[in-house]
Amino acid sequence: MIENNFKRIAIIGGGPAGMMAAGTARNMGASVTIFEQTDRLGKKLAITGKGRCNVTNNCSINDFLENVTKNPRFLYTALYAFSPERTIEFFEELGVELKTERGNRVFPADDKAKTIVDAMKRYASNANVIYEKVTSISKNADGSFTVIADDAYSFDAVIIATGGKSYPKTGSDGSGYRLAMKLGHSVTELKPSLIPIESKDKICAKMMGLSLKNVAIKVLDASNKVVYTDFGEMMFTHFGVTGPMILSASARIKDTDISSLTLSIDLKPALDEKMLDARILSDFKENANRDFANSLSALLPSKMIEPFIERTGIPPHKKINSITKEERHIILSTLKDFRIKLSALRPIDEAIITSGGIEVKEINPKTMESKIIPGLFFAGEIIDVDAYTGGFNLQIAYSTGYIAGKCAAESW
Repeated sequence: MIENNFKRIAIIGGGPAGMMAAGTARNMGASVTIFEQTDRLGKKLAITGKGRCNVTNNCSINDFLENVTKNPRFLYTALYAFSPERTIEFFEELGVELKTERGNRVFPADDKAKTIVDAMKRYASNANVIYEKVTSISKNADGSFTVIADDAYSFDAVIIATGGKSYPKTGSDGSGYRLAMKLGHSVTELKPSLIPIESKDKICAKMMGLSLKNVAIKVLDASNKVVYTDFGEMMFTHFGVTGPMILSASARIKDTDISSLTLSIDLKPALDEKMLDARILSDFKENANRDFANSLSALLPSKMIEPFIERTGIPPHKKINSITKEERHIILSTLKDFRIKLSALRPIDEAIITSGGIEVKEINPKTMESKIIPGLFFAGEIIDVDAYTGGFNLQIAYSTGYIAGKCAAESW
């Protein structure tokens, strides 16, 4: 505990990383001020997980690191200092009841992101909050920092936790990168990640709003090589495709020429081709005298029937008892390999997270302190680390925020 002279720490950004850093540093006796440029703390956190907030992923650290797509080794110390298991304990200690769903995804039991935001606010409640945009940070000759917002403020240490460049209306507008670059830091190329994917295929718009559950996907390159696979949920939109699987796919393919890729959807992953052929024959036997267009309701959601028929090239009014063996094979292969040509990722301001950020070689992974400017720390999405969807990116925010807050308070 710091006595007499409290260490003065500025935290730029009031998201999950910033609030974690604030509460941790305050508990160690530091005087903490959060600068938040929006009208409230946790604004982006409040909309995560479609308003449910996927708090973390209840998995081992090794499994966690396998889901980090950029610079996983950098996070090793931070994750051991504040693990997913510790995160679950942390929120339960704050009075939040949690539940674990498919894929080890952890959510608040009441499915309300506000519950998590309120808990984080309680944890950081002893910090002073100034709702102003920081425009400049400078290091003084005596080792202190001057932070310029609407006024000038003096601090002993600064933690930049401004988030990335996605969702600018929530405060993640890229300003943290500019502050860091003025202090001499490098920023790697910024790209959208965990983002919907566009397609010029008009068939997507025809199925707009249709959600598919328990389907399998493959993303194929120009030579038909599989570059990503997943199982779960997705949705068609007016511009292309989205949903949990698509967002995770975007994290894997963000460094690829998207226009060279094709999405292959297995609509019946639980059935191999032999079993599916038997199922089709059974359905056709029951609908022998019906039109092809009127015989697919047991196999497909209604919104997909017309586009599916279009893909097969089989006349919609052809009678089932006239379907040839070759046409039945086309139906089977289309059910197992429904293809959508991809064209581009959506704009970065629609991304859940930003890939890229402060070069990790310039940050001490054991403390989150700058190797260039002593007393300057980083936490959360602003660092060049990112992961798949599933609670991993929020966990990165907690872990790096904890380390930054702890080490900033200790380095007195």
